[in-house]
Amino acid sequence: MAPLLITHTAAAVLGAALAATAAWQVQDWRLGGQITSLQATHATERARASQAAWAAERATSIKYQGALNVARTREAALQRDTARARAESDSLREQAADAARRIAHGAAPAAVAEYATAVGELFADCSRSYQSLARQADGHAADARALRDAWSGMTTP
Repeated sequence: MAPLLITHTAAAVLGAALAATAAWQVQDWRLGGQITSLQATHATERARASQAAWAAERATSIKYQGALNVARTREAALQRDTARARAESDSLREQAADAARRIAHGAAPAAVAEYATAVGELFADCSRSYQSLARQADGHAADARALRDAWSGMTTP
């Protein structure tokens, strides 16, 4: 009877080992498929995230470049306006100098001539100062607008 018990026990152990090996293999196939599926899903999501980040970066770059182009156009217009103002100021300065010369050479009293000369010089100084101030203010406004246009879509954390 002892050999029969050993044979049955050995058969039971061998059957259990085969069942365990089969179960292990089935689990490997099932979980291996899930892992492969998860890896594919992860790769797809990573590719989508990469594309979204690239698209956002591209949109920001395009917006920034557009704002720079607008700022450059605005700067060119400001320079033209500055040149026009300078030409008008020079013309006014010449007119004031001419008036001062006419007053100085005319029959008018000396006080009138001094007054006209002083007014002309004062006007010229004021005109230069205002041009400089306007150029600085326009430059500051252009810089501020360029920054606002370039980063208006950005939000702070």
